[in-house]
Amino acid sequence: MIELENIKQQTTGLEPSEALKLLADQFPDKIVFSTSFGWEDQAITHMIFTNNLPIKVFTLETGRLFPETYYVWNRTMEIYGKPIHAYYPQHQALEQMVNTKGPNSFYESVDNRKECCGLRKLEPLNRALAGNQLWITGIRAEQSINRQAMENVEWDEQHQLLKFHPIFNWTLDDVKAYIKNYNIPYNTLHDKGFPSIGCLPCTRAVQPGEDFRAGRWWWEDQDKKECGLHELIIDNK
Repeated sequence: MIELENIKQQTTGLEPSEALKLLADQFPDKIVFSTSFGWEDQAITHMIFTNNLPIKVFTLETGRLFPETYYVWNRTMEIYGKPIHAYYPQHQALEQMVNTKGPNSFYESVDNRKECCGLRKLEPLNRALAGNQLWITGIRAEQSINRQAMENVEWDEQHQLLKFHPIFNWTLDDVKAYIKNYNIPYNTLHDKGFPSIGCLPCTRAVQPGEDFRAGRWWWEDQDKKECGLHELIIDNK
């Protein structure tokens, strides 16, 4: 894909904020950034807001987030004075699932968990991405074995758009240093052993030596820790 290869070449060697500015200029009104208010996303949000980049920042409001997540969401809006657009699940489908299976059916089977993720995250994501051409994410290579097989620029076949991961090659120490240097608000659950923070019922602290995503859906197979938001892309050509 010519456009994908061009973006790879144009962004190689650029600082993340420089790459974001370049892409915002190339995709006016067609570029969005998804945040879940973790370390990585807060760093990128800072880059976007402090440079007044015309990139729409959105989040998926599943209805099951931690109180600490809501706090950092609100604090981020207060500090930067910028909107963060929330996308909610379709209430009728969600009500039907809960009325039929109960509020915690995701513990019972992988299929139930995927159904819940589909209603609370994937369907709202489809609406958030509709009509856009470039999706910015906070993915880093060292977060999981699956993500090490990805590249910093990809083609998302499902949503028919390009994806760019501006801090793909940063280490966790790089992210923490950036957060500290710019005094960026972050989710305090990170200080309590939560490297990856999703919905409250599906996230626990990670023990020393455990994988980065061991705390997500911990009752399932350790090798299947993705909810479907970021499918592994093997062939970008």
